[in-house]
Amino acid sequence: MSTHAQPAPRGQLIAAFAAVYLVWGSTYLAIRVAVETIPPFFMAATRFAVSGALLYGFLWFTKKIRPTAKQWRDNAIVGLFLMLGGNGLVCWAEQSVPSGIATLLVSAGPFAVVLLDWAIHAADPTKKRGARPTLPLWIGLALGFAGLALLVGPDVAHGTGGLNFLNVGALLAATWLWSAGSLYGRYASEPAEPFTASAIQMVTGSGWLFLASVLAGEPSRLTAAAFTPHAVTAWAYLTLVGSLVGFTAFVWLMKHSTPAKVYTYTYVNPIVAVFLGWLILHEKVDSRIFLAAAVIIVGVATITVAKARKPVAAAPQAASSRPGESAPAAAKS
Repeated sequence: MSTHAQPAPRGQLIAAFAAVYLVWGSTYLAIRVAVETIPPFFMAATRFAVSGALLYGFLWFTKKIRPTAKQWRDNAIVGLFLMLGGNGLVCWAEQSVPSGIATLLVSAGPFAVVLLDWAIHAADPTKKRGARPTLPLWIGLALGFAGLALLVGPDVAHGTGGLNFLNVGALLAATWLWSAGSLYGRYASEPAEPFTASAIQMVTGSGWLFLASVLAGEPSRLTAAAFTPHAVTAWAYLTLVGSLVGFTAFVWLMKHSTPAKVYTYTYVNPIVAVFLGWLILHEKVDSRIFLAAAVIIVGVATITVAKARKPVAAAPQAASSRPGESAPAAAKS
């Protein structure tokens, strides 16, 4: 991936940013609607099986892709972390957690990436991988964790708002697993092209999710009544728009804009998600949620700006810091 943006018409840039902002900002709402009746792991598995197969088939016939066995192996591992650990746990938690709260919790992905990258740096004898947090990154981390405590602390303590230690823990675990998978893909010795990596991760990730669905006993609970018009529409939106349109816009922007601008989605998406949850699902939004959202977003922005000022190293596979979505692992740092 080139470190220099390729010029593009202003109208196309606006459309691509709108897609990343609005499409990815709406996926948590769609997940919440879909898992109201469709079992969460099964819903995610079928979503990624279809979107991954469509993307891989398109690349197979148009670009004649032929991934190596190592690329399949590495991206299958990334798919385990991203699709099952990241997206699967988000889908499971959103059975009870409001979509806006879920979005704000997983928007803490950059905080996990910074800490995990630091751990990688400390464990690498050559010190060529990972990085130690700078003062701005520590400030961003402190703001982020303060915002998370303000967001979920009172509700978890009292068991209100659909929040408890289990579902909040699942969302935080999803964030850490997603970040770990992203970093694994970033440091892969034989990275695949971004679209190819994403297709492999979705296809193999769907296999992990199907396994989780079986182990959770979801097939025995699956009936025709689960496929309501609302749930099926939400599933189709996630499959075709969230996974394919949103990610295509993201990869295109990475070629035609700067990383600092592209990654503004990490603090625009939560605003979009909270607003849509309030507007469509009538989810509770009060002054505490607004304040927590502001603190978290400022923390994410601080980390994003600080990392954008660092020299760009080797180009990784691709990236997203959002456990609810399916951009392949890598370019987000």
